[in-house]
Amino acid sequence: MSGHSKWHNIRVKKSKMDAVRGKLFTKVSKELLMAARKGGGDPATNFALKNAIAKAREVNMPADNIKRVIEKGTGADGGVQYEEITYEGYGPHGVAVMVEAATDNRNRTAADMRHVFSKYGGNLGENGCVSWLFQKRGIITFAGDSVGEETLLDLAISAGADDVRDAEGTWEVETSPDDYFTVLEALEKAGLKAESSLLTMIPSTTVKLGRSEAPAVLKLMDMLEDNDDVQNVYANFDIPSEVLEEVTA
Repeated sequence: MSGHSKWHNIRVKKSKMDAVRGKLFTKVSKELLMAARKGGGDPATNFALKNAIAKAREVNMPADNIKRVIEKGTGADGGVQYEEITYEGYGPHGVAVMVEAATDNRNRTAADMRHVFSKYGGNLGENGCVSWLFQKRGIITFAGDSVGEETLLDLAISAGADDVRDAEGTWEVETSPDDYFTVLEALEKAGLKAESSLLTMIPSTTVKLGRSEAPAVLKLMDMLEDNDDVQNVYANFDIPSEVLEEVTA
């Protein structure tokens, strides 16, 4: 897993710093709030809320905080109303980029996106200019030495996974969005502990980057992720693991 998903996981691991964790808590809280407001407070019947809760747990948000945000989302007070918007464009070296935002001020967020793309070597494009390159998928990873290939393959495929592959020493299980939680829960019940799990956008084609190209692209990714209105950033870069570890050290 040498591309965007691995970069995302490295970034989450680095988020143990209080300031960064606080920013992640804000983003996850917003997602919990919107999901509960749209579909109610029961994750068993609200897929978006179930996914938001999983993200909250991934960044170690306390259970009481999760509960409070969900209760606020299902309350009658209204509160801040967020609009979900997707921005698309290209970063340095022709890398396709999709940004999912949740904002209470569309004009502010659009201006911020134009500024960040322009400042860091990219171009904000029209809706649809890169989304056709991406497909929503579930990705669950396990340490290479934590389970044997045959065992994982049998468990994952039996639970409904589409593929299991060796991604540079890490087992990567891929699922459809609908089967993601079913597969994850089945593997956990079998005693396996995932290194990471997420619903993400997987590109159909990738742009390979080396040591000289990677820093500019990753700088754009970081600046987009750091924007308070941005919920998720997806891109189709492919960086070898050793280069990714080096430039994100």
